[in-house]
Amino acid sequence: MYEITPALLDVVLGHARSWFEALPTRPVCASASSDQLRQSIGGSMPENGTSPAAVMETLASAGMTGTIASAGPRYFGFVVGGSVPAALVADWLVSAWDQNAGIFALSPLASTIEQVTGSWLRDLAGLPSTMSFGFVTGGHMANFTSLACARHSILRQAGWDVEANGLNGAPPIEICVNEESHYTIFMALRLLGLGSARVRKIPADEQGRMRADRLAAALRKTSGPCIVCAQAGNVNTGAFDPLPTIADVAKERGAWLHVDGAFGLWAAASPKHAHLVHGIERADSIASDAHKWLNVPYDCGLVFCADEAAHRGAMSLAAAYIVATSMERDPHEFVPEESRRARAIPVYAALCSLGRRGLAEIIERNCRQARRFGDALRAAGFEVLNEVVLNQVLVSFGTPERTHATIAAIQQDGTCWCGGTVWQDRAAMRISVSNWSTTDDDVERSIDAIVRCAHAVAD
Repeated sequence: MYEITPALLDVVLGHARSWFEALPTRPVCASASSDQLRQSIGGSMPENGTSPAAVMETLASAGMTGTIASAGPRYFGFVVGGSVPAALVADWLVSAWDQNAGIFALSPLASTIEQVTGSWLRDLAGLPSTMSFGFVTGGHMANFTSLACARHSILRQAGWDVEANGLNGAPPIEICVNEESHYTIFMALRLLGLGSARVRKIPADEQGRMRADRLAAALRKTSGPCIVCAQAGNVNTGAFDPLPTIADVAKERGAWLHVDGAFGLWAAASPKHAHLVHGIERADSIASDAHKWLNVPYDCGLVFCADEAAHRGAMSLAAAYIVATSMERDPHEFVPEESRRARAIPVYAALCSLGRRGLAEIIERNCRQARRFGDALRAAGFEVLNEVVLNQVLVSFGTPERTHATIAAIQQDGTCWCGGTVWQDRAAMRISVSNWSTTDDDVERSIDAIVRCAHAVAD
């Protein structure tokens, strides 16, 4: 029961093969209800063990009916990519190797690949070679880690050791954020004890870009430690804050500049779109998600920090039983976790297999496909609410009721999957094109399905 046999691996490979063969053509929506899934996988915990092959059969059967085909080419509901083949199979190796990537002594390979991969990503994004980096679980923890570094640095400059003394009695911190910031910024501030409601929300323009003039005016009214949070790629419109001007304003004030670049950071990999992130190299910290446009499996976020001492100071804490190797990099010093999987390895595999040109081609193709969505749906008589500058498209089908009904019809139809949002008090459908496997034919099929469903709802 506990032996990993070639036969068991063959069983798993067969189930995975069936999944991948169905992925391009299957309905994007799930076909099983939660009640049906509970019937197949629920019940009481078995008194006696079950063979691994039988467990895999149960899981594989539930997976074919109970999953959303979010890894497939016609999923546009959230800003999530799929997994390029090399990243996927590298992730299988990571699980097989079962390495703790926290310290070099536990896994020299995991530590070394993380160092290589982080330097590649830093270069790919056009960031200074002196920036430190860490691999976290996702965009949320990347924002959390970045803002922990900010908190450490600005309070240290004010003469306060927040790691030792906490926030009770610390100098107050002024925080300015784009009013259209992603909610994970506010969650990170809450978890860090900085408060999600104490921030100064800086007005944005009609595309969600922070008004740099309003930021400058707000900063003139502040004193003491200060953090500015900007964004590279609004989650609804794809718009970028004016980073060069914001950097000027923040640096003049002596504020820490953090940029949430969950998916937009990787516009830097495309010669056609790199201008959008101009100025991000001046940020003090940057957060990103590798499982978005880098198209690697889940559980991989990225944090970059211009002050390595602040990065280590905010994250590291020594223990007598952890053997430090002075000449080697211990990954745990840059992230909140000690025990963690070797999440840099799938990223390494993705970058190796794609190369710079391959990644740029994905970015540029997805952006072109987003523009095609916008042009076609506008020509069909629907209102596109944003300037399609990247991979995001917002569409209104008229009244909020009709828009919601159209989204529901599209999801039920199964040709593609798009989600809903609210943009400037208007209900909208959001199309996010982020998957490496999305073809132009997938886009045309999806456009036809969206138009068909919208007309059916209107009738």
